[in-house]
Amino acid sequence: MTFTLPATDVATTAKAPRSRRTTSRLSLLRRWVSPIAIVALWQLASSTGVLPEKKLQSPITIAQTAIELVRDGTLGSETLVSVQRVLLGFAIGASIGITLATWAGLSRIADDAIDPPMQMLRTLPHLGLVPLFIIWMGLGETPKVALIALGVTFPLYLNTLGGIRSIDRKVLEAAGAMGLTRAQKIRHVVLPGALPQALIGLRQSLGIAWLTLIVAETLSARSGLGYMINRARDFLQTDVIVVGLVVYSLLGLMTDLVVRLLERKALAWRS
Repeated sequence: MTFTLPATDVATTAKAPRSRRTTSRLSLLRRWVSPIAIVALWQLASSTGVLPEKKLQSPITIAQTAIELVRDGTLGSETLVSVQRVLLGFAIGASIGITLATWAGLSRIADDAIDPPMQMLRTLPHLGLVPLFIIWMGLGETPKVALIALGVTFPLYLNTLGGIRSIDRKVLEAAGAMGLTRAQKIRHVVLPGALPQALIGLRQSLGIAWLTLIVAETLSARSGLGYMINRARDFLQTDVIVVGLVVYSLLGLMTDLVVRLLERKALAWRS
C-alpha cells in the first residue's frame, strides 16, 4: 500500500529550504549594511575636510595604496612572513596546551602536577613578558614565535581540560568494561567528548595569536606586517598603517571562519 503526500504538503516541503536560504541571504546582506555605512561616512568626512588626511587617509586613498602594495609585492611578502610566524607559534602552543590538558584530564597525579602552575602562569599578561623574552632569546624569530605560542597555550589548555572533565565518568567506565585500551579510550571517548570545548579554545587561541603577532612584530622585526606598519609610522603614512591593520583583521576573520566551518562539520551530530 502506498501513500502520497497532498499537493499542498509537497509544495510546503519544497518551499521550506528555499525560505531558509532566502532568510540566510537577507541576514547576510543586513550584516553588510553597517560596515558599508561606516565606510561611506568615513569617505564623506574625508572629502568634506572634517577628517584631515594628515590624521587619516580616505578609504579611496587607502584602497589605492593597497593596490600599489599588492602590485609591487610588498603586501604579499610581508603577509606571508606574518602568517608563517602565527602558524609556527600556534602549532607549538596548541601541541603543548592539548598535551598538558590531556594528561591533566586523565590522571589525578598529572592534574596535581600540571594544573597549579598552569593556573598561576595563565594569570600573567603574556605580553608583559616581552622584555624577558628579549633577554633570554635575543631579537630574532625565536621570541616572536615563543610569545605567540605562549598566548595560544592557555585558552586551548583550559577549554580542552574543561571538555575532558565534563565527560561522564560512567562512559569511561563503560569503555573500560568493553576492553578498550587507554589509547582507544582517548581516541574514541575522550577526544570526541572534549571536542566541542576544544574548538571553542581553538577559536579563542587563534584570536589571541593574531593579537600577539602585532606586538611580537615590534621586536626589532625586519619583515612582516608589523614591520611594514612601524616603517609607515616613521614616515607618517597613515594609509599604509590602515592597510596593514585591515590585513591583520582579515586574516583573523579568515582563520575564525575556517574553525567555524570545521566546528560545523565535526559537530554535525549536534544539529
